[in-house]
Amino acid sequence: MRAYLKAILISLTALGIGGVVHAQSSNPFSGLFGDEDSDSPVSLDFRVAGDNDRIERMIKGTSLLSSALAEDRITGQDLLAAARADYARILGALYDEGHYSAVIDIKLDGVEAAEIAPLDAPELVRSVVVIVDPGPEFAFSRAAIGPLAPGAQPSNDYRRGEPAGTGVIKSEALSAVASWREYGHAKADVSSQEIVADHNSNTVDSQIGLESGPVVTFGELHISGYSRMNPRRLRKIAGFPTGQRFDPEDLETMRKRLRRTGVFSATTIEEAEQLGPNNSMDVSLAVVEQKPHRIGAGFELSNTDGAMVSAYWMHRNILGGGERLRIDGKISDMGSDVSGRDEELKFRLDRPATITPDTTAYTETKLERMREEEYDSDNLTIGVGFNHIFSDELTADIAIEYETSRVTDANGETDFRVLALPMEATWDMRDEPNNAKRGFYLSAEVTPFKGFEETGSGVRALGEARGFYSLGEDDKFTLAGRAKIGTVAGTEIERTPRDYLFYSGGGGTVRGQPYESLGVREIPGPDERIKTGGMSTAVLNAELRWQFGENLGVVFFADYGKVWAESGFGGNNDWHSGAGAGIRYNTPIGPLRFDIAGPVGGDTGDGVQLYLGLGQAF
Repeated sequence: MRAYLKAILISLTALGIGGVVHAQSSNPFSGLFGDEDSDSPVSLDFRVAGDNDRIERMIKGTSLLSSALAEDRITGQDLLAAARADYARILGALYDEGHYSAVIDIKLDGVEAAEIAPLDAPELVRSVVVIVDPGPEFAFSRAAIGPLAPGAQPSNDYRRGEPAGTGVIKSEALSAVASWREYGHAKADVSSQEIVADHNSNTVDSQIGLESGPVVTFGELHISGYSRMNPRRLRKIAGFPTGQRFDPEDLETMRKRLRRTGVFSATTIEEAEQLGPNNSMDVSLAVVEQKPHRIGAGFELSNTDGAMVSAYWMHRNILGGGERLRIDGKISDMGSDVSGRDEELKFRLDRPATITPDTTAYTETKLERMREEEYDSDNLTIGVGFNHIFSDELTADIAIEYETSRVTDANGETDFRVLALPMEATWDMRDEPNNAKRGFYLSAEVTPFKGFEETGSGVRALGEARGFYSLGEDDKFTLAGRAKIGTVAGTEIERTPRDYLFYSGGGGTVRGQPYESLGVREIPGPDERIKTGGMSTAVLNAELRWQFGENLGVVFFADYGKVWAESGFGGNNDWHSGAGAGIRYNTPIGPLRFDIAGPVGGDTGDGVQLYLGLGQAF
């Protein structure tokens, strides 16, 4: 017996709208075709009338039978349960696409699944055949909805003559309600609807009424679930806008602020069902605190630059107000051919919601031991600053820091002491920070500094731009580019702290060239001029990324770098370039990167460079 599933009565309550669709007739079953091979001991065959590949792909995607075979759940009971559920799932998917006269057969070894009692499942099933006649596509004879919020318009999909899928109707109703909520009407909802499907004309008459409700203001915030967190600080971090006009975006912003602290593993925000005095609405916030401690590590490896290992330990909520203490340690240039081992230890304490809910205050202390090719440097930096988040894409940072360093070179020891005011702004429009395929990234750093004793005063500036563009099916090919440009002005090179100067070469600038191999020789020494970084620099990077598997890809790249001896890109200068290829393997925390590169231009490198690390080069 064939199981006919006709659109006689559709409850749109399940769609979140309410009401019914009335069907008046159905189309007869028509021609079938389709075939699917499988390595499974159970064959699964989908046959869709009308030669509609899109419908067939949709049915396969929604079918529980497909999922059961993919997960090797092939007992008779498993397949019968999946088949009986698939009638409703496939029908619902067809309704979403505007097909209300569908006929569906699902046969297990030739027997209609709907006719097999749940307790009479066969022990073994060899063949499953899903036969679907979607019937004609219905169109809107009328698509009315209102009243709409000021400035809102029906979508182009919800118009007379367009396909009348239940998915479109539901989406239009939800969108109209959302528009009213964005206008301050928190309790807007669908108030009435009449949706009638006419099988004689294959059309749908859709009328949806809306009730906007009053303009609502935020009432009180009720918090639960915290244990170690100070509730007063929790409220400050959330920044709940009591007394302001309702805006759902404010609730999403509050959720983002709480998530940024790292203190909570989950947050739930619920609006009160009933309005309070003067149409105010209370909101309930439930939080779940996660473990306060976290550790992590990273690494990079180069055959000439040596190895770099880093690790950190972090305590979330160390003082009970969402404060975060992080201790970072890094050792680099281990086994380098051109320099000694560098070491760094950094302590940073962040306090969210200082001054404003989107402003984080921080204090940072950094100790460095740098063993470069022709000089050693021991540095201590202490700073206090503020980071402000204007939006998900735009952030700014300003700090005041004191740095003292002792440089030992062929001229003996030189002490540098500066008071600096570093400022930075970042505009990040990438679709995915760890492995971008589209968008751009812009950053600008400006650091005025005042030198003491023999140290000069001036300003250091550095700008960076990255761009990403993908093409091909599923964005398999990605073009990525980066440009960096920087200069130090207002002081002489010999009076400038060495870590303010610019080098080129290595994994962060020009691959294929040894790390910091390109600098300048401007400072006189007892025998020859001492090599240091330059006062100005420019770096260009270009990559073609090809993702040819689910997790595997290759990259082809070319890099160029130039360093000038004077500020403003003047004086003696030199350049070099490199090119190569690499492999990327995607992991949950970013691509694992292996690059091979060699020098193309310049005289600073000779031989192949190997790089191994985590994350894209930029």
